[in-house]
Amino acid sequence: MKNIRTEYDAIVVGAGPNGLSAAITLQQAGLSVLLLEASTTVGGGMRTAELTLPHFYHDVCSAIHPLGVQSSVFKAMPLERFGLSFITPPVAAAHPFDDGSAALLKKSIVETAATLGKDAAAYQKLMEAFVPLWPAIEASFLGPLRYRPQMLQLSRFGFNAALPASLFAKIYFQNQAAKGLFAGMSAHSMLPFSGLTSSAIGLVLSVLGHLNGWPMPMGGSQRIANALAGYFESLGGEIQTNFPVTALNELPSAKAILFDVAPHQLLQIAGHRLSAVYRWQLERFVSGWGVYKIDYALHQAVPFVAPGCAEAGTVHLGGTMAEIAAAEQQVAQNKHPEKPFVLLAQQSRFDNTRAPAGKHTAWAYCHVPNGSTVDMTTPIENQIERFAPGFKDTIIEKHVMNTEAFARYNLNYLGGEINGGRQDITQLFTRPALRQSPYRTSARGLYLCSASTPPGGGVHGYCGYHAARQVLQDIFL
Repeated sequence: MKNIRTEYDAIVVGAGPNGLSAAITLQQAGLSVLLLEASTTVGGGMRTAELTLPHFYHDVCSAIHPLGVQSSVFKAMPLERFGLSFITPPVAAAHPFDDGSAALLKKSIVETAATLGKDAAAYQKLMEAFVPLWPAIEASFLGPLRYRPQMLQLSRFGFNAALPASLFAKIYFQNQAAKGLFAGMSAHSMLPFSGLTSSAIGLVLSVLGHLNGWPMPMGGSQRIANALAGYFESLGGEIQTNFPVTALNELPSAKAILFDVAPHQLLQIAGHRLSAVYRWQLERFVSGWGVYKIDYALHQAVPFVAPGCAEAGTVHLGGTMAEIAAAEQQVAQNKHPEKPFVLLAQQSRFDNTRAPAGKHTAWAYCHVPNGSTVDMTTPIENQIERFAPGFKDTIIEKHVMNTEAFARYNLNYLGGEINGGRQDITQLFTRPALRQSPYRTSARGLYLCSASTPPGGGVHGYCGYHAARQVLQDIFL
């Protein structure tokens, strides 16, 4: 363990993407910042490990980063100087169907529309209207909710983003290709398609695909964490790993402490400093669905039937929108679908550092009720086999993580959920509590900067950045 000082301007607890971005933002402002991490390495959800066999490198949590590469927070940092580079597959996401066809999200709006049959014109019209709005979307919606002039030009986007995904698809699309593609995008929300705002993430991910594709970091997600940490230390910041924090009195003195932790952890660490009303709000914060994940070491790449799937970094498996909607609705009802929606990433097709020569990896997960311990291996593999016959014969080894394993891996992942809490209309901008600033706690000098604050889950750094800006405004003006 390194020697640490007795006093800092600011301390950040937790070195996930948001903790790292908060620490960097404060260090850039000339403060003395200490970043603490309970694990042996920084990263949180950005870690890569040999989970199955030696020389097969798997992303433990996050794998594909359309928002990370487009985030203005990360784009403002010279991360390429610290070993970070991205690979962009020709197809951002593929959505195969049982008839052997596939809808394909490509950078080109026109090329994407060409895979959508008679809905091509409707899709093209939507995306040509929304893609140029990205700077305004980022400024207005990917942070704390407050009025900005850009919101006036975003009225159409905002209206559509607020719609249930099922209603959005019914309004704009007619055939299974476009509806299926949008269903796969919207399922990333981890909400039933009947819920308000379940369209939002589907629209954002589609826009990002047309802006810059859905890239993956060469060598694995750990490279993002390492680059952020390297940049922070180059600015003079200090990092201490193997430093779990269970109480405030374990920390050096600081004018501000930022927590990249979930609400239940904040209660454990600093509950005695928080007001009764704020504690009451944190205790009622609602967790989202859990995930069940399998990493594979393979003899060969996944043998998808549909054209275009071999060119895709991400493949959405679930069939029609009706099938996916039914599966996600079952999860919302605390059930386990026999045919779950499966998200699959195949990084080794594009990054030869991930597996030995001639071999491959695959990364797949489905949604499950929070805290579930049901084994979803067979349903996941059946869905992959459905669109890639012979897949099961390619498996050399597998590594499984259920919700309990995710909670052990990262204490933020309560019940195996990875989004920092349910991201529905009631918790989208008021997470984790209804306050003037979602990053301030009720105790002066204590702040929350995790995915449990706006805009929520994902590798983008927005939560940490906005929390750090609030600290600078409140304490170091």
